Amino acid sequence: MSDRLLTVTQLNEYLKMMMDSNPFLADVFVRGEISNFTHHYKTGHFYFSVKDETGALRAVMFRSAAQNVLFKPENGMRVILRGRVSVFPRDGQYQIYVGDMQPDGIGALYIAYEQLRRKLEAEGLFDPSKKKPIPKFPKTIGIVTSPTGAAVRDMIDILGRRFPLVRVILYPALVQGQGAAASVASGIRFFNEKMPVDVMIVGRGGGSIEDLWAFNEEVLARAVAASSIPVISAVGHETDVTLCDFVADLRAPTPSAAAELAVPDLVELKRLLGVRASYLVRMLSSRIEAARGAVNALAAARSLRSPVAYIDDKRMALTYLSEKLDGGVRLALLKQKNRFSSLCSKLEALNPLGVLLRGYAVVFDEQGSALSGIGQIECGSNVFVRLSDGTFEATVIKKGE
Repeated sequence: MSDRLLTVTQLNEYLKMMMDSNPFLADVFVRGEISNFTHHYKTGHFYFSVKDETGALRAVMFRSAAQNVLFKPENGMRVILRGRVSVFPRDGQYQIYVGDMQPDGIGALYIAYEQLRRKLEAEGLFDPSKKKPIPKFPKTIGIVTSPTGAAVRDMIDILGRRFPLVRVILYPALVQGQGAAASVASGIRFFNEKMPVDVMIVGRGGGSIEDLWAFNEEVLARAVAASSIPVISAVGHETDVTLCDFVADLRAPTPSAAAELAVPDLVELKRLLGVRASYLVRMLSSRIEAARGAVNALAAARSLRSPVAYIDDKRMALTYLSEKLDGGVRLALLKQKNRFSSLCSKLEALNPLGVLLRGYAVVFDEQGSALSGIGQIECGSNVFVRLSDGTFEATVIKKGE
């Protein structure tokens, strides 16, 4: 028994050695659903479990492998893991050390695309109100693309044919592979900071989703959103849609279409100018004819042909209006005079002095108050009597009813 007595660590190390020496466990594929996912912010490692209907398996993915995962793992996401199974001696638990992780049933690039699209949309980078207008008559256009591709030649040819007055500046950039997104973003910053242009075209020709992936990376999307210069996105063919298209101020279905959208057609401009010039000539001719007719009408007027007769007509009209005004004034004055006389008669009828003229008098006490009854008078008191032509003072000797 003592020969088989092991410490816990010895047993765990033995199991680890057995698993590490098993070629099947050295490279195994496991399908399951992620749970308890943790992205350790300091180390960059992934810690999680994968499970199915009846079992669970612990998993770890170190930073060196995790940084190659294009999508963000989330709880509930079904994945396929590739790695080796071994025991962690300290805990005595076996786990899979993941070297590669892919989504189960859907591409990693598509998941990464959708995750970043939702993130940028939530931040408002796709908001139509933030789109800058594309100038109608740009003087200078900046192009950020590969200097060797067919797309740049097509754009330069179209720009020169449609609007040869425009100046084109090319920023050579990587448009595919490692560092392509950063290269295109540098071109956008170059035109914003060092070589201002009126509008930018950013893009490349067609290709697979892997070829176009640089235009789906966050660093490029944010560079487009931060640009103070309007950006036209021209990536791939008409059916190709990238995050750069969503953030840009205008999306063109192809690089050639972007060149057509960036500048007007000089031939069409000349045609429109000719149409407008003809219209202006017709309008001016019409106005001149109208003015000539007005001058002829004035020249034929009686006032110009016979000024004396015109003045006589106006003098008669003035005389008529003057007489009409005088009559109106006299009538108004008569009406006001009659109204004034009527009011004077009414006032005279109400004049208390008129009553006194008919033999009546008004008696006041010593305080000047008019007396209206015998009860207000005391024998021996002085009163004042007002007649129509004056006032006298009297003493009350006797009173009666």
